[in-house]
Amino acid sequence: MLLLSLVLLLLSGLASSVEVKRPRGVSLTNHHFYDESKPFTCLDGSATIHFDRVNDDYCDCKDGSDEPGTPACPNGRFHCSNAGYRPQYIPSSRINDGICDCCDATDEYNSGIVCENTCKEMGRKEREALKQKAEVAREGFEIKKALMEEASKRKEEKQKKLVELQEGKKSVEEQVETLRAQKEAAEKPEKEAKDIHQKAWEEQKEAERAARDQAKAEEAFMELDDDGDGIVSVAELQTHPELDVDGDGILSETEAQVKWVTFRKSYSHLSRNSKLVPPPKPSSDVKAAAEEEEQEKMPPYDEATQSLIDGRLLVLKAAFQIERASCSSFISRNLEKEISFDFGPHGEFSYLYGQCYDLTTNEYVYRLCPFNRVSQKPKHGGSETSLGTWGSWTGPEENKFSVMKYEHGTGCWQGPNRSTTVKLSCGKETVVTSTTEPSRCEYLMEFVTPAACHEPKDLNHDEL
Repeated sequence: MLLLSLVLLLLSGLASSVEVKRPRGVSLTNHHFYDESKPFTCLDGSATIHFDRVNDDYCDCKDGSDEPGTPACPNGRFHCSNAGYRPQYIPSSRINDGICDCCDATDEYNSGIVCENTCKEMGRKEREALKQKAEVAREGFEIKKALMEEASKRKEEKQKKLVELQEGKKSVEEQVETLRAQKEAAEKPEKEAKDIHQKAWEEQKEAERAARDQAKAEEAFMELDDDGDGIVSVAELQTHPELDVDGDGILSETEAQVKWVTFRKSYSHLSRNSKLVPPPKPSSDVKAAAEEEEQEKMPPYDEATQSLIDGRLLVLKAAFQIERASCSSFISRNLEKEISFDFGPHGEFSYLYGQCYDLTTNEYVYRLCPFNRVSQKPKHGGSETSLGTWGSWTGPEENKFSVMKYEHGTGCWQGPNRSTTVKLSCGKETVVTSTTEPSRCEYLMEFVTPAACHEPKDLNHDEL
């Protein structure tokens, strides 16, 4: 399209330079309506007049077609030939108004203003710009072809993966149900066996603790029974001031009658310090503590219980299968969603899926995530505002994939929900170039992408 525009521009410049006799302000394409050898009929057919009344500075036709070269008709149009550039029409009211509207200065033929003819320079600049755009379009389309090839491969791979997941889904679900039942069946007897083992161990610990207390009591009794007659008298207890409960230095008869359980710790202290019993070697305390700590450890499970515990591998396998099935379903749903999108006639826009592109302005950071959402966020901090989620392609029928619509964004205060129209144009890069708000809560975003490039016409540089 750009190359065609460039060629038409060149041809129009050449055509405009061809001198064909016609009244001032008449275009080359309309000159046959103005034959000075015949009466002139208004282009709207409203009247027929003598040809000498054309451009006589008096408006005879309702459509102003009899005064193309004068400002007589309020609705008249003056044609600028603009040889070397593009021809144009201007309102006839601008003729001889002291301002040059035509680059060839033909609109100021009787105003006394001298205007420079800038058509050739303007034509040169525009042709150069069109050449550059044509080159960008050509390069962009080459990128687009690569995108289409890659999109085709990716789509085949994703469809194949989806079929595999769907085929395996039923089998995995059946396995999951079986393993879930096995998991529940394995957990119950394992828990019961472990509870029995725990209870037996606690009972054993309690019995061992009671035996140790009994042994200590007997040892203490022997230490207190000074005369060895098998009876501990009050007098014998009173020879042990460390049993003094109230700390007055005297063990009273009442204190001596306190039960063993009240002062067994004192007996333990007594057995370590009494002259009757030799003090233990330093290492014996450490050994005793180690033995006591070892006794506090739960003994290994018996073979039957351990077998049930080993069955926990089934539980882990079941959990893994459940997780795998859940993950497969998630992947499957995502693939189905992605494949369902309309990524263009050849999938050229599919590379945009899952990507986001930012544009930073003085106030905001705008983000476009194609086929997902559009948002804005204050540049210097603050919450994100939704400017719409993916709606559909809304370009004209002949170029459907030139406009995206994002709808149902965050609601405006006492206004509609925000929405964004994204206009796509051809370029070598993928970038958001501008964002505006033409109407309240309605945003317009310009987006450049190679996927929007059209195949250029088969023209060589020499033809340009």
